Amino acid sequence: MILGEGRNMGLRAMLGVIFVVSFWSESHELSYDFYERTCPQVEDIVRAGVESISLTDPSTPAALLRLMFHDCQVQGCDASILIDQNDPTMPSEMASPKNFGIRKREKISLIKSMVEAVCPQQVSCADILILAAREAVAISGGPRVTVPLGRRDSSSPPSYKLADSMLPPANLGVDGMLQIFAHKGMNMEESVAILGAHTLGITHCHSLPSHHLSNTQVPMDPALALMLSLGCPLGSHTPNTSFVLNDPTTLIFDNLYFANAISGRGILRVDSELPLDPRTGPFVEHFAGDQNGFFTAFSSAFVKLSSSGVLTGNEGVIRASCDTI
Repeated sequence: MILGEGRNMGLRAMLGVIFVVSFWSESHELSYDFYERTCPQVEDIVRAGVESISLTDPSTPAALLRLMFHDCQVQGCDASILIDQNDPTMPSEMASPKNFGIRKREKISLIKSMVEAVCPQQVSCADILILAAREAVAISGGPRVTVPLGRRDSSSPPSYKLADSMLPPANLGVDGMLQIFAHKGMNMEESVAILGAHTLGITHCHSLPSHHLSNTQVPMDPALALMLSLGCPLGSHTPNTSFVLNDPTTLIFDNLYFANAISGRGILRVDSELPLDPRTGPFVEHFAGDQNGFFTAFSSAFVKLSSSGVLTGNEGVIRASCDTI
């Protein structure tokens, strides 16, 4: 067993939960019963909305999870990524090339309208986005993460230049990713676990680093290398719709991502480096053999990511419509 005996892992998990609670409670005015009086139905409404949307488009969960990360990475989870550009002289963060492929923003607005019909001007778009991402993981077979609520929405969108500087490039390696997640309060185990979100969805050829087909320092499964060379050939123009699957169970939230990484089937640079780095490799091996352990660590990481840099109390606003200020 990679991380010690069962009793030690149980204690570790318990201490992790305690740390997560103290992490957000000491830093933010979030709570697990924030809408108990003002909108007790909100979680059920969001769940029903995500389930309905996902029935018509099974790729929705992956899109919502990525949407949440891109929002939280730029000045915290404030729903700024949902704001449409109204002033042509001030492009929104969606103008950043790093937001290429972001989808389903309009679905958060749709769910917001469902919430507004029951609880007008009570629930922020930021909280709805977090709950939608939580449900996206759950309906895909992953854990239903219990998240604290009480976020407020930004009253102005960050510029696309800020998104350019804060969103990680597709060719970022382990060192860069660990720095990003450390700033969110994550430990090494949680940092590896949150990357397990790559188990859902696809990677566009547009975002695929060329090192995969030329870097012999990162071993790759020959079958995957052939698939990438055929689907995303170097030196040729591929349409924006061209993509490769992250793993064979691309619609299921499971631990196959880690087994694939160990087998040399990582798509992005960080996926390939993760099992080889002595800091992260033991956790990759552990999660590959223990899906429940992965789910526990992922849940802890999800709370920290979704609680980082949020607006609370009198900060920000509660937008009536998610796409406008």
